[in-house]
Amino acid sequence: MQKASLLCSSNPISSPPAYLHTCCPLTAPIRTRFSPSLFAFSSLRFSLNRLHGRRHGFSPLHSTATEEMIEASKNVSSFVEIGYISSVHGLQGEICIKPNTDFPELRFCKAGRRWLKQQVSGKETIKEVELVEGREHPGKKSWILSFSGIETVDQARQLVGSTLLAEEEDRPHLEEGEFYTRDLVGMRVILKETGEVVGAVVNVFNSGANDLLHVMLKSAEPMPNGSEELSSLAEAGDSGPLVWVPFVKEIVPNVDMNRREMLITPPKGLLELNVRSDERSKKERRQLEWKERKRFQKRLIAAKKKLSEMEQQHVFHGFRFGEKSQASLLADQIVSVNSKLLQQALENVEIASKRWTITESLAGTKLVRNRLRISEKCFTPSTSEEKLGTNFTLQEKALQLISKGKVAVVLDMSDHKNRGKEYDLSLSSSTSRENSETSSLQMLLCDDERFVKAEYRSSMPLVLISPADEIISMKKLFSSNNYFGFDPEKVWFLEEERLPVVGSLFEQNRHKILMKSPWEILQSPVGSGGVISLLSSDNIVENLAQNSVEYIQVCNGERYISRSSPLLLGLVNEKEAEIGIQIFEHSEDVEEGFSMVFSIDTMKKLTRQIHKFQFYAIAKPNSHVELVEKKWVHVEPSSPNSYEFYSTIFSCLNACSLDKLCVMEITE
Repeated sequence: MQKASLLCSSNPISSPPAYLHTCCPLTAPIRTRFSPSLFAFSSLRFSLNRLHGRRHGFSPLHSTATEEMIEASKNVSSFVEIGYISSVHGLQGEICIKPNTDFPELRFCKAGRRWLKQQVSGKETIKEVELVEGREHPGKKSWILSFSGIETVDQARQLVGSTLLAEEEDRPHLEEGEFYTRDLVGMRVILKETGEVVGAVVNVFNSGANDLLHVMLKSAEPMPNGSEELSSLAEAGDSGPLVWVPFVKEIVPNVDMNRREMLITPPKGLLELNVRSDERSKKERRQLEWKERKRFQKRLIAAKKKLSEMEQQHVFHGFRFGEKSQASLLADQIVSVNSKLLQQALENVEIASKRWTITESLAGTKLVRNRLRISEKCFTPSTSEEKLGTNFTLQEKALQLISKGKVAVVLDMSDHKNRGKEYDLSLSSSTSRENSETSSLQMLLCDDERFVKAEYRSSMPLVLISPADEIISMKKLFSSNNYFGFDPEKVWFLEEERLPVVGSLFEQNRHKILMKSPWEILQSPVGSGGVISLLSSDNIVENLAQNSVEYIQVCNGERYISRSSPLLLGLVNEKEAEIGIQIFEHSEDVEEGFSMVFSIDTMKKLTRQIHKFQFYAIAKPNSHVELVEKKWVHVEPSSPNSYEFYSTIFSCLNACSLDKLCVMEITE
């Protein structure tokens, strides 16, 4: 029996292929964390040091793999990367290093020889340094080190951007049943039941729970036997279909290091997931890849032009530092910036921060004629006629619209509860939140009494919005549950809207975008108002209209989704209203959750009027890096030094006249 333990990675890992279609730019160091369920939510976190020594009692992993990548250059073939120097710390010559290893205590606390890889005059050089001491930087996902002979800030600045190396022969000894990731790459992958060779491992995408093997499947063309031939495909530039295989005991029960092969027992459909459905030649695929790169370059040029017009050229400084992968990360970050929303938010930056309440958001709704009060006891998707009384016809109208595919549902799974709060320094456990949301969402979608009945789902379009680090696992959750009865062609997965954080000081006629690192823009979610801008992307609303959708229901939070009812939809339809809103008696916080219904024409109008949405600038303290005299300096604020932009979906009520608004109030 193989020992169950953790599989982690510590080297720069390439992004998942385009067919996983996540909106989040991926680059090193990255950790994918899955919840205990095999195909549950996941998240991407720019951290690795928390992985060390972690064990899981449920759905344990089959083995541990730890990788410290060896560079291809002959000069560094005997070294492994263990981190990169991100900034200077203090005034005594100390530096901050972002770990790229699963053994940070060993690599950064034990004094002794290390090596630095630097770019000098365009050439890569390696020099020996002596580590004196090191300590973890609490809460910053980094370590603070001091080297012999580096005693001043100026000396330390010379090291920023360098990669810290250790000797390859010093890799820690692993216990039985544990493997280094690099040792798994190139292994043959064989179906246990049939003995058929299906492909080879070309990479490992690491997580804090269920890790993923990146497997290149065999093509239809004849291929020589043996792991060397299989593993050489990627090295030779050839490529077959790539799929993700979870590295868990249930799917990978046997790993034979001597034979360089592993046996797998994949669930039905796993190997077909995300594989290209068409049979293109290698030449055709390369042409498509080239066209995609050209399109990306055009988008990058356009994005840089927009930022330059906003006098934010300092964002481009990172291109002059670091390595190719880091420059690629910065390019992805720049392209992802919604410049139109950012420009609008900057114009509103002087508006005082504000936490919306029900009273403020719905001021004047007491004058709304289309108003319905109903007990929460009657609040299920299939409440009986006896309980609903005269309102039963509203439910029947709504269910008829749903059954005909006239209604699309938007589930916003982002956490807006703590957004828009000034000076909010509290930290929550992302792991526990993620696991909780995964479980509750899965339970909700499996329950006909709390959500849309199964017989109606195949005709209902569904849009899911979540944080970037949960997109991949949300897709896994749906694919492993047959999309819970929804048509996969009518399901969208969208990353929540984010905007750059800007400095609170008005410098040189601008508020500067803050940088998390030389290659990462510091960003924050914009709140529920971002839902409307997301629906304007990729022509989603137009697509829904072309498919005869007449209404869009938007819900936020598992609590409010489960307490939604067809009654609001029926009320909007009966009154021929443009917008319907559901509120709870005595509720004070609209961002904790909401449920709204929009007519398709109204949603079209709103997506064309994004520039009219109101943003609020929330003052908060944010650490960041700055380029000072050609050196990157880490800034740790002691008080609020920046603005995070926040918008609420309820600002759309300003675009609706009172006679076209419906309000359904739920009483206790």
